[in-house]
Amino acid sequence: MKHFTLASLMMLSSIVGAQENNGYQFTTIVSQKVTPVKNQAATGTCWCFATTSFMEAELLRMGKGEYDLSEMFIVRQKYMNQLNDNYLRQGRGNIGQGSISPSWMTAFSQVGIVPEEVYNGINYDSKNHNHTELAGYMESIAEQAVKMKKRSPEYKELTNSLFDIYMGKLPETFSYKGKEYTPKSFAESLGLNMDDYIMLTSFTHIPYYNEFELEIPDNWEHAKMFNIPLDEMISAADYALTNGFTVCWDGDVSEKGFSFTNGVAINPEVNNMDDYSGTDRARFENMKAYDRLQEVYKFEHPYPEINVTPEIRQAGYESFTTTDDHLMHITGMAKDQNGTRYYITKNSWGTERNRFGGYLNMSESFVKAKTIYIMIHKDALTKELKNKLNIK
Repeated sequence: MKHFTLASLMMLSSIVGAQENNGYQFTTIVSQKVTPVKNQAATGTCWCFATTSFMEAELLRMGKGEYDLSEMFIVRQKYMNQLNDNYLRQGRGNIGQGSISPSWMTAFSQVGIVPEEVYNGINYDSKNHNHTELAGYMESIAEQAVKMKKRSPEYKELTNSLFDIYMGKLPETFSYKGKEYTPKSFAESLGLNMDDYIMLTSFTHIPYYNEFELEIPDNWEHAKMFNIPLDEMISAADYALTNGFTVCWDGDVSEKGFSFTNGVAINPEVNNMDDYSGTDRARFENMKAYDRLQEVYKFEHPYPEINVTPEIRQAGYESFTTTDDHLMHITGMAKDQNGTRYYITKNSWGTERNRFGGYLNMSESFVKAKTIYIMIHKDALTKELKNKLNIK
């Protein structure tokens, strides 16, 4: 990462000031049709909201019409799968609320899906989702089964009753737009094929063009993704977005450059106090450098950003500064007044937490550095990349 001297920071400050507080001015390059923003609220289920949004966009792309699919129908089955996995791993499994896109696809293949109006997953006194108490009881039930080294009939009743109490009983059949369905027959009617979706990532510790299990805690199902060069991963996302597809994105949103409130995520060259050492650092501290650096994070202007290389990306991953934090749905591309490219991104934190209806723009530098993986339809790949990955 580039180290700034005091003089260079002062120069950056003058460049920022010269833009006269115009703020970010975005021009849309391409934008695909998607469904409305939802709110995961007090749950760690971004993986499901992002993937559901992505699949709803797929249905729009396929000419199937607009659907509002039930996230919590999928979440419930994922919880059941985690409990089973945790027990067989003697309590060493992952039973947290988080996960990644393959958990959506596994649950969809197992039990199907239903519309949101059929199963909203809230059977408690709240307008919004909240799994804090539910998750605590789930962990206790899981722990007791491992201690007993046995899953009794009562254990199975307890787990089902727990989810029934908090999320509501599962519908065996339901009526939707004048037709009768089961969750499985409704899923079949959508025409979504889970084998059509692939995940792409880019890290240097695995040979390129190979499939591997990315080493993140939420990949508890050991899903495989293709490892490709960084520029090819970005090009794959660009190609998809400009050819009628959208992109499901998993990455790190814990950086100071990520500001949902301001509707932007950037990867500025001036990043944090660890970027400075020796005399320069002491001089910054003497002038209350932290406050000075915070001025850079007012997001009043586009700032110079890091030129991300595969080595920089890998260093972030191996130092645990780039982690699997959050999934969102990339729906298009834009550029700012300086010509910098951004990815138009639909979040799942509702529409009222920022002025942009729940959307934000992630810069190309941010996406290069902080992406864990992207998921796209295999038809969104170029012929060249398909051949490299041996995808038919």
